[in-house]
Amino acid sequence: MRVTRIAGLSLAALAAVLWALGVTILQPLTEPIGPWPEALPVEGTYWARDLRFSAIVAVVLGLVLAGRGDRRQTIPAVVLGGLWVAADVAVDRLDLSGAGPTVLLAAAGCAAVATAALPGVRRHPPVADRRVLVSAACVAAVSALVAAVIESPTGREPELTWATVSTALLLVALAAGCALAAAPASGSGRRGSVAALAGLTAVGVVLLRVPTLGARIPLAILLGAALLIGITFVAWDRPGGGPEWRWHALGGLGAVVGAPTMLFLAVLAMVKLRVGAPFTALAGNTAIEAAGNDVLYSLAGLLAGLGTALLLAWPPALGHRPAAAGRPGRPDVPPATRSA
Repeated sequence: MRVTRIAGLSLAALAAVLWALGVTILQPLTEPIGPWPEALPVEGTYWARDLRFSAIVAVVLGLVLAGRGDRRQTIPAVVLGGLWVAADVAVDRLDLSGAGPTVLLAAAGCAAVATAALPGVRRHPPVADRRVLVSAACVAAVSALVAAVIESPTGREPELTWATVSTALLLVALAAGCALAAAPASGSGRRGSVAALAGLTAVGVVLLRVPTLGARIPLAILLGAALLIGITFVAWDRPGGGPEWRWHALGGLGAVVGAPTMLFLAVLAMVKLRVGAPFTALAGNTAIEAAGNDVLYSLAGLLAGLGTALLLAWPPALGHRPAAAGRPGRPDVPPATRSA
C-alpha cells in the first residue's frame, strides 16, 4: 500500500512539473505574434494547451492511484483537477515565461498535490476500489495515446517531441500502476506482466514520434488497443487460476472497436460544439481562424477514456458478482486475496 501511495504521489508531482513547463516554455511557442491575417492561428496551433490539460489529467490519476481508488480521496482529486483547469486559464492570460515563474508554478503544483493527499494521511487507510482503478487506467491509456500523436501546424518545434513523449510516458506509467493496483493479487507474474506492458508501450510511444513514420494515428490506435487489452489481463480476476477468455474476448472487442469509436465521436463533438473556443478566449489568446477547428483533443481523450471504462471496468471481471434472486452477490476472489 505504501509503495502504491508513493508511486501515485510521485507521478502526480511529476505531472505538476510538466504542467508548469507547459505554461512557461511551451505555451509562448504557440502564440502568434501580430494581428496580421498571415499570423492568425490555425487548427492545432495551441498544442501546448492540450499537453497541459493532459498533465492535469495525470495529476488527478496520480492522486487516484495514491488513494487506491478510494472514493473519499478520488472526489477531492477530481475537484482539484477542475480547479487546476481554471487556474491554467488564468495563468495563461499572464503570459509567463522564464525560470522564475517555472519554479514558482511547479512548486505551487506540487503543494496542491500534497494538500490534496492530506486526507489520505490523516484518515483511515484507503479502501481500494478496483472499478475506480481500472477506470483510471483506461483514462490514462487513451489519454497517453492522444498525447503521443498531438501535432503542431508546422511540426518543426524541437520542444514538441520531448513534450509529447514525456506526457505520454507519464500517462502510460499511470495506466500500468492503476492496473496493477486494481489486480486482486500483485504476484510476481502480474508485476512482470505490467512491467513488460509498460515497457513495450513506452517503446511504441517513442517510435510514434519518429519523423519519417507514416500513418501515425492508425498505429497509435493499435498501440492503444494493445495497452487496454494488457490492462485487462493485469487487473481482471482469474477465477480458475487463468484468464477467463470469454471476458477477455469481449474486453478485446471493446478495446479495438469501442475505444477508437468513442474517441472519434468525442473529437467530432469537440468540432461541432467548438468547445476549445471559450478556453482560447478566456485565456486571452487569438481565436482560431474561421476555417479551422479549435479542438481540445485532451478533453476528447478524457471522455473516450471514461467511455472505455464503462466497457472494461465491469463488475463480473473484478470480483463483484451480481446478486441472484434472494441471495447476496458473491465475489470470485476471497476477501483476503482481494486486499493483498
